[in-house]
Amino acid sequence: MQIFQVETIVIELLLIISLVAIAIQRLRLPYTVALVAVGLLVSLLQPFQIDLTPDLILAIFVPPLVFEAAFHLDLGELKRNLPGILVFAVPGVLVTTFLVGGLLTLIGALELRMALVFGALIAATDPVAIIALFRTLGVPKRLGVIVEGESLFNDGTAIVVFDLMLGMALTGEADLFTGIFDFVRVAAGGIAVGIVFGYAVAWLIARVDDHLIEITLTTVVAFGSYLLAENLHASGVLAVVAAGLLNGNVGIRGMSPTTRIILNHFWEYVAFLANSFVFLLIGLDVNLPHLATVWQPILLAIIAVLVARFVVIYGLGLLANRLGEPIPRSFSHVLAWGGLRGAISLALVLSLPFTIGEDRSLLTSMTFGVVLFTLFVQGTTIRLLLRRLGLLKRNTEAETEYETRHARLVTMQAAETHLHMLQRKGLISSYTWDELKPQLSEDITSMSASLRELLRSDPQLADENLETARLEMLRARRSALNELRASGIISEEAFEAVAVELDQALNDIENHDPNAEKLLESLSTPTLPVPPTVPPPTES
Repeated sequence: MQIFQVETIVIELLLIISLVAIAIQRLRLPYTVALVAVGLLVSLLQPFQIDLTPDLILAIFVPPLVFEAAFHLDLGELKRNLPGILVFAVPGVLVTTFLVGGLLTLIGALELRMALVFGALIAATDPVAIIALFRTLGVPKRLGVIVEGESLFNDGTAIVVFDLMLGMALTGEADLFTGIFDFVRVAAGGIAVGIVFGYAVAWLIARVDDHLIEITLTTVVAFGSYLLAENLHASGVLAVVAAGLLNGNVGIRGMSPTTRIILNHFWEYVAFLANSFVFLLIGLDVNLPHLATVWQPILLAIIAVLVARFVVIYGLGLLANRLGEPIPRSFSHVLAWGGLRGAISLALVLSLPFTIGEDRSLLTSMTFGVVLFTLFVQGTTIRLLLRRLGLLKRNTEAETEYETRHARLVTMQAAETHLHMLQRKGLISSYTWDELKPQLSEDITSMSASLRELLRSDPQLADENLETARLEMLRARRSALNELRASGIISEEAFEAVAVELDQALNDIENHDPNAEKLLESLSTPTLPVPPTVPPPTES
């Protein structure tokens, strides 16, 4: 294909992407779902000759998507929810692989080896459509962190498991110990590459004060960590996750506020392009008439994937709740129904060798069918589920006013802190600081008083803020309790006793139990009897 033909196709796709983005503002469909629908329509009316290859997805589109998500993921929130995320992302992927494979083998859809390969490639969730919807609807932050964190880690896990299952299917040999060793080596190697590469770039960024160079360095680490890890036969996706987390939480400290703004806009645009191209190309590459001829295997695959997802969330969720802060039941419902499949599954199925014969065509059709179902059925109904569960945040006029004033106060305080730091470093003169400080202090005092007055005039709003603060307080205590047990400072019995109390309090507040405040008061009261005071002995 000549360079001008490629350029023409890219411009045409960009135009389609822009028109869909404009039109979707008036519709209630997730943007990525609309792109797939448009791609399907275009492919039916005028077929495009575009080969959606695994290299195109994994090497070009996946690194910026994963890096952008990891870059904006709060490390503190991730750490708080890490037990649950890892349970779903590692054992969850293994359970999905064997459960989907076992079910498809049991009902005769595939023979065992190919069924396990399909189970591995379909195990990774793709939350792009869901997360984009979360951001517009204002769902609880913790739910978004769990969904996004699971997808970041299970991508790498699924790719490693897929390689192992494919190797077993091609050779006919299964060595459990070798498989476990390879899994640990590939996963740990990818994370190690990401940490080293990420720290190196973060160190460079801290010593550079040029936004163009800093943006370029983040681009290098996004693609470079993936390529380096893959060349070392480690997990490229996990390398990008580790590098993105480090640069988003450590490297960003060395950036100026201007650079942070520009960098956020840059990666937001890159992720928008990558998402748009991936889902539009999915629609263009699907052969709907062919999928209709194999609807029965596709239906069986959809059922198997749904069953496996519910088993993972509600079954392994019990383990996740025991290891870390409990996941509310409403969150579990969203996690179960929101397990969409997308780019990673398609990249893996397209990487299957042609030597496996007709199985390759069948697995490809089943994968496309599952992806389309999760996007068009689950992706379009998740908003309704969130509304039924009461997880959609509907701001009243008072709440909007409070958030506006709170945002102004926080930005003023950030400005004061930043200017004071510049003055201490000698980057602005003491004269300038002395001139600006009184006005900033006056504005901060005025806005603080305005916030207090608003809360006094609206008791319901004040109660909601108190409830949020109490939740954060309990979550901090639950996190500290986990660390105490992990460090061996307290016994399992002591952990269980305090964990039950804290989990009950968390559950009561999240479910708006009127007795929650009394329970909180009881948690701060000593439960052990105070020993009686022994009088000093009297002299005989």
